[in-house]
Amino acid sequence: MILGFVAVVVAWYVLRGAARRWAWARQTVERLSPYTRGLHAWVLAAPATFAYIAIFTSSTLLQKTAPNALIDLLTAVQGTDLAHLGARPLTALADSALWVADKGSGLVLYVLVFASVVAWAETRYGTPRMIVIGLCGHVFGSLLTALVEWHAIKTGRAPLALALTTDVGVSYIMVAGCAAAVVVMRGRRRLAGAVALGAGVLLPLYVTRTLWDLGHLLATACGLAAALFSLAVAPPRVPPDLWPRLPSPRAGERPG
Repeated sequence: MILGFVAVVVAWYVLRGAARRWAWARQTVERLSPYTRGLHAWVLAAPATFAYIAIFTSSTLLQKTAPNALIDLLTAVQGTDLAHLGARPLTALADSALWVADKGSGLVLYVLVFASVVAWAETRYGTPRMIVIGLCGHVFGSLLTALVEWHAIKTGRAPLALALTTDVGVSYIMVAGCAAAVVVMRGRRRLAGAVALGAGVLLPLYVTRTLWDLGHLLATACGLAAALFSLAVAPPRVPPDLWPRLPSPRAGERPG
């Protein structure tokens, strides 16, 4: 995916360079420029989301290229398991947000969801509120999950080794952002968003039934609560009109 993105960017700038000499390249650039400007404006409209995409994509590159033993050590040291939360809670919570779980698997899905749904939510809430919503999902979702984990170990329903299991990933921030997006959706879009989010969060609870599936549900609830509270303080923003509108064909002209 990353190589494909780099190839597209390089091809675009090569085409812009060719437009200085060849008419066909210049015409192609003129046709595509409104969309590239819209994409540029979309990125600038959600700076926190796209900055975070760059951060966890960079860590994924590290996971893909570094030795497995080193990545296992880093994610184990920087996870939000009970041992690290008890020893250094702030550092553990901050470090764990840098890593994509399962050694970077599912990166494409993460990038697509963040770049579309979460970025759209940031245009409605604004960057400060979106950062708070994401932090609430990650921090409180992680702490509530750790509380459930501690209770399960204390009551003998889970082995003591669970306190040392690796728990990292950006998914808590993602589901919190998606919950915030669903809140400000309207009509059929809200229904579709709620169904998709509910399926993504609830189905794993019945299929795999892991502690981290419960963590996703708790992070979603925390993000939802933070979003509702922020909307009680101030209404959502009017999203900017970033994308170009295609001109309608003139009378007597055939589209195409």
